[in-house]
Order: sequence, then structure tokens, then C-alpha cells
Amino acid sequence: MENMRSENFNQGVSMEGVKHAPEMANTNRRALRDIKNIIGAPHQHMAVSKRGLLDKPAAVGSNRNQAGFAGHRPMTRKFAATLANQPSGAPLAPIGSERQKRTADSAFHGPADMECTKITSDDLPLPMMSEMDEVMGSELKEIEMEDIEEAAPDIDSCDANNSLAVVEYVDEIYSFYRRSEGLSCVSPNYMLSQNDINEKMRGILIDWLIEVHYKLELLDETLFLTVNIIDRFLARENVVRKKLQLVGVTAMLLACKYEEVSVPVVEDLILICDRAYTRADILEMERMIVNTLQFDMSVPTPYCFMRRFLKAAQSDKKLELMSFFIIELSLVEYEMLKFQPSMLAAAAIYTAQCTINGFKSWNKCCELHTKYSEEQLMECSKMMVELHQKAGHGKLTGVHRKYSTFRYGCAAKLEPAVFLLKSLLKSAYPVELTFSIRKTGVYAFCQKN
Repeated sequence: MENMRSENFNQGVSMEGVKHAPEMANTNRRALRDIKNIIGAPHQHMAVSKRGLLDKPAAVGSNRNQAGFAGHRPMTRKFAATLANQPSGAPLAPIGSERQKRTADSAFHGPADMECTKITSDDLPLPMMSEMDEVMGSELKEIEMEDIEEAAPDIDSCDANNSLAVVEYVDEIYSFYRRSEGLSCVSPNYMLSQNDINEKMRGILIDWLIEVHYKLELLDETLFLTVNIIDRFLARENVVRKKLQLVGVTAMLLACKYEEVSVPVVEDLILICDRAYTRADILEMERMIVNTLQFDMSVPTPYCFMRRFLKAAQSDKKLELMSFFIIELSLVEYEMLKFQPSMLAAAAIYTAQCTINGFKSWNKCCELHTKYSEEQLMECSKMMVELHQKAGHGKLTGVHRKYSTFRYGCAAKLEPAVFLLKSLLKSAYPVELTFSIRKTGVYAFCQKN
């Protein structure tokens, strides 16, 4: 049996019930010459390429097959517009009816049972993916525009080739300053522990030291470190009135040794004090201060943050001088000790921008690098505006006279930003109170919007 199967297979002879391949093909499909004689639903023309359909006219089925083809109409722009304008329930026009009328002249003569119509670009189906791509593209464009607007400029790009700017570590350095600035601050009520001096005497001392600093042409960081040393020492040690000036000049000597290249000699400081103290007094006070502070001179002062924040504000010389004028006024005022150094620096720059521009000015870049919003700076800025208003009056006018010179751009002569006080007053008291007075006195008050 196995031999018979192999013989039959090799000789190509079919077994009983098995037909030749040509016979099987004849039962399942027509010959290729009769492919046009297929009766049934016509082949649906799918728009593969707009270019191809515009170049060649596409054949559409005969009228007797239009009903079957209309049931599977592709969604075109024209058809979508027709559906939108057509009342609900209205019968759909067979596909190609209007198109055939419009393109009757362009039809070519073909077989008797075929009608050909040129398909225009309006009749092509609207691809859904292209619409979604357009929508997604517009949304992505909006998101990208928002990112561009919110992206802060690289303020350290100008110092990329400056090795002293340590651009690679600048963010970590200022993060450390922000964490450690609280340790260098003193209590805003430390004067309560002093028996012989008060905050007014402190203000007189700082105002005098600012003039000394100006006469000796010392660095700005020296002045800020001097004030920090004085406050930290007075917060820990009781000082009599006669030794307060000695504490001040000795603190400036220590700050000069830490910051300056050329340090003033002790004899010059004795002359500045009108020989009220001797060389031994200054050296003894120097030992007392460094022992009390445990030789901790490297502390973040407002000056450390001023340079960074001015860079973020893209300041010019005018803004820089105005900012330092305002923050030096804050050094004299005892009440400003309740604010941290970074807050003082940011508020001084914000107040200076408002003073120069005449309106509120605090952009995203400043907020990003200072970590303070405009609302957080308003209280400190209000106090700085008040200090600016009274800077040229009273007894403590050293800062005002210093910044009234051409060397410092006459920054003190600019009008203070009093509109900040008005806006703060409105936010603090949004409702005006009007009193109605009768014979018996104050009777009631009414709220007036």
C-alpha cells in the first residue's frame, strides 16, 4: 500500500476522490480573462495618494451599484460640511451625484456599463490622524511657548570662562548660605539685655562707621561684616556706653583683616576716635571679640546675597547704587534685624527697582534665584521706603550724604517709591470706615466699599 502511494505520487496520478489542481482551481475562481464580469458590490476606491488621484481619473461603479457604494461613503471635507448644514433625518444624496454633474464634461468614453468621474481634492477623505496631529501640534506648541516664557536665563553664562566665579559650584554655595544665614542672625530684641546702651546709640555708632568706611575707601563687604560682628558681640556681652565706640572701631579692624588687602594701622583708628582709646585698648578689645565669637568671621551677610541677586536682576550701575543705598539705610535701623540677610538683600533690590521704574517690578528670574515672591518682600520693602523718606532728615544722615555725591550717582536724591505704601495700605485695610457722630458721641460706623 505504501509502495502504491509513493508510485501514485511520483507519477502524478490522482487517487479516487482526489482531483487535479487545475480542476480545483476551476471550481473556486474564474479565469483571469473574465475578471471584469464579476457581479456584485463594486470595489471601493480607497484614496491612497492624493497625487495619484489628482493625476488619474478614478472609475466609479455604474448607477445600479451606487446604492451599495453610498452606504460606505468615506468622510470627506465636503461631506462633513453637508452633514453639518443638513437637517436631521434628511436622506443622504448618493455619492457621486453632484460630482458627476460637475465633472460631466471631463468624463471619458469607456465601456457601456462604466462611468468614470474625476475626483477632486475636496472629495478626498479627511484623515483623522492628520486632524489629531494638528491638534496635538498646536497643544505642544502652546506648552513649548509656556516653557520658553517660564525658562529663566542663565545668569552665570557671562562668567563661564572666569575660574574665580566657580560657576560649577555657585548653586551649592548659595544653598549653603541660605541654610547657615540663620546662625549669623541675632535676636531683634537683644538690646533688652543691655543695661547702659540702647538701639539709638547703636544707630549712631553704625552711622558714624559708615562715614569712616567711606573716608578710608574700604570694600563694601567690610562694612557689612563690621555691623554683623558688632551685633553678634553686643548680643552676648554687656558693654558700657564709654566702650561702645571702641567695640565699633575694633570690629572694623577685624573685618578689614578678613576682607581687605591693605589693612588700616591701629594708629589711624586711634586718631579717628580722637585719641579716646589707646593701642592697648584696641588690641585688648580685639582679643575679647574674637574669643566671644569663637573666631567665626565667615558668615553670610546681606552683601553675599546682594551680588547674586543683582546678577539675577540683570542690574546696571544705577540699580546697583540704589540697592546699596537702601540696604545701608537698613544697617542703621535696629528694627531691620528681624529680617534675614537674604530677605534684606532681595527687598532692597525690589525697592530699588520700584523706585527707579516707578512701578512694581519683580520678574520670574529674580523670584527663582532669591526664593522670595513679591508678596513675601512687601513688609520689608515698606519699611525700606519709610527709611528712604526720612533719610535726609534727623541726626543720622551719614548714608544720605554719602549717596548724594556724584561718586555714588546721587542715588539718595531719587524720589522714594511711596506707591508701595499706598498699595500696602489698601491691602491691609480694604474697607474704608466712616464714622457717624451724634450728640451722644460715636454712634456707629458704616462700611464703604
